Amino acid sequence: MTAVHDKFVLERVYRQSPAKVFAAFATEEAKRRWFAPPGDEWDLISRGFEFGVGASEHIEAKWKTGRVSRFDCDYHDIVPDKRIVYAYRMKIDGKPISVNLATVELHPEGAGTRLVHTETGVYLDGYEDNGSREHGIGIQLDMLGETLPD
Repeated sequence: MTAVHDKFVLERVYRQSPAKVFAAFATEEAKRRWFAPPGDEWDLISRGFEFGVGASEHIEAKWKTGRVSRFDCDYHDIVPDKRIVYAYRMKIDGKPISVNLATVELHPEGAGTRLVHTETGVYLDGYEDNGSREHGIGIQLDMLGETLPD
């Protein structure tokens, strides 16, 4: 049984205010627009969303490849318009593949926002991430930018 550790930091600048960027994480309707794969790559099995310290959310979906993935998230620290800290577990076909701790920081930048996403992951028992988590989070952050209201 092995555990491989990794850390990455991603930054994005959005023209919208920290309050609008925060709302894209804090409301289910807004998060549905960007926290999903592009196109029709999966069929949703179940989704639960509650945002707040001590709250949780989950997404389970079946990919076109036939694999089933599950994301289970617990929120640990939230400062409105400034910071979100959450831990999440990922499973593929029922097998745990990782546990991650993520911090999203929102910094005013002019009239917009600089988002800094810092993530530390533990990849379990032979799962080789090979940078795919960082790549996937990057795609999500790009989709976030495309869906933010003016």
